[in-house]
Amino acid sequence: MSSQTPTQDANEPKPDWAMSKGEAERARRRREGLPPKRRKWPWMLLVLAIAGGLAYMNKAAFMPPVDMAQTPAPAELPMQINPLEMAVLAPQTLQRTVRVIGTLRPIRQAQLSSQVNGRIEDVRAKPGDRVAEGDVLAQIDVQTLTLELAQVRSNAAATRAQLALAELQLERVQTLVDRGVTTASSLDEAESNVTGLRASVSAQDDQVAGAELRLANATVVAPFDGIISARTAEPGQYVGIGTSLMTIVDLTSVEMQANAPVGTGASLAPGQSVSVKVDGLGTRIFEGIVTRINPVAEEGTRTIPVYVTIDNADGVLLGGMFASGQIVVEQADAALAVPSVALRETADAVQLLRITDGRLEAVSVETGGTWAGGLTRITAGLAAGDRVITAPLPALNAGDAVQIVAE
Repeated sequence: MSSQTPTQDANEPKPDWAMSKGEAERARRRREGLPPKRRKWPWMLLVLAIAGGLAYMNKAAFMPPVDMAQTPAPAELPMQINPLEMAVLAPQTLQRTVRVIGTLRPIRQAQLSSQVNGRIEDVRAKPGDRVAEGDVLAQIDVQTLTLELAQVRSNAAATRAQLALAELQLERVQTLVDRGVTTASSLDEAESNVTGLRASVSAQDDQVAGAELRLANATVVAPFDGIISARTAEPGQYVGIGTSLMTIVDLTSVEMQANAPVGTGASLAPGQSVSVKVDGLGTRIFEGIVTRINPVAEEGTRTIPVYVTIDNADGVLLGGMFASGQIVVEQADAALAVPSVALRETADAVQLLRITDGRLEAVSVETGGTWAGGLTRITAGLAAGDRVITAPLPALNAGDAVQIVAE
């Protein structure tokens, strides 16, 4: 058995409680046999529209005709130019540069080695110590050297005494020969003896000088003002001739061992100025001078070794620092230039946009090549004081009104 929910017939009128106010009114008029009530507002809107149109036509008929030629055109709005997008031409120094990279090293350094054999008694300097020329850095035992010096001096003194006796004998023999008492052979023998002793004295004097020099070399002194960079000897160590003791460097000036592209070798020359930036020292610029250029390129890198001397009076530069430099190979003074991106090339000219009386005009110019900083030199067409567009702004054209505004 199934149940079915009763539904209302679509043609069956709604009950009064379900009707709206308008539906209830229309149902009442049907029950009373009255005609439906007509809507008045659509006809009223139509009447109002027709009346408004007729009024506008009547007004227009009495209005004077409009002269389009006398109607003012809308004002032209100028293009706003940022101060960074234009420049006032002024003479400046232009440069062409070659970039080089390399490392710094002391321009003067010395590795101090032992010049005598012996045991080290004292070492008075350590790495990082500043020393002055003549300061004692190390002392080698001098006992043996002192004995050697005393011995050679004694030998020289004995030989010199023998020489003095031989010279007296030579004088006696010479007197006897003059008197005819002795033969000439005795004179020759005496002269030969004197000559031999004189040679011995000279040789022993040289031995004395050598012993004195070895004794002096046992004391190692600084050859110039500088800083100790390495120490390889310690007290008590026995060293021989040539044994390394320490290294001293002079950092009052340094040398940059740089490499330049081989293609730029023809433009490099000694005496050219170099602007050097060193890693770790921020934006500080050091001025250097090209002192030497290697005539042969390195095979592995195809670069030209270039040597740059840099003054380092304040000692801020250290050996081994990495640096990059710009070598000035050409310079033009009092030149006019603009960024290369500002140039506009046409079929038959190179142009710039100049600002004159608030409008842009295209000016044909002659250029003098590209220089450092992305600048192109202007040799003709513009003068100092001209205001030109320096930014690449393709939307600007000759004849446009412009206005320079604050950034």
